[in-house]
Amino acid sequence: MILYRLLFLLFVLPATPVFGQSVDWSNAETVTITLSSFEFAPETIEIEHGRPYRLVFVNRSSGGHNFVAREFFRTAQMPAEDRARLDRGRIELDGGERAEVRVFVAEPGRYDVHCSHFMHSVFGMTGDLVVR
Repeated sequence: MILYRLLFLLFVLPATPVFGQSVDWSNAETVTITLSSFEFAPETIEIEHGRPYRLVFVNRSSGGHNFVAREFFRTAQMPAEDRARLDRGRIELDGGERAEVRVFVAEPGRYDVHCSHFMHSVFGMTGDLVVR
């Protein structure tokens, strides 16, 4: 058992990106995601892995919406103060509110996003977040 742990530490961990690695947020590209009555714009959000981003969420409607992307936010590296804005993988926005979070994703992937408010995803508030 000890041998397996030692092999893991020697060979697997060095190949894995360090989750707490330092990211230069000053070069983060801004991506704006608009939430409005029953849609996200853009519906498909595309970013590149290995680069820092500022995701700016803008709720253009008078009522509340949220942006739920549990798996994406779980895998993303974020500053502690930005992660504190999340509630179980979602960002909640009141009408007219704006929020910003910084993210860095080391690996490519595709993630579903939706608004969890009653019937909002049924009426079209769904999308994809693609990390290339």
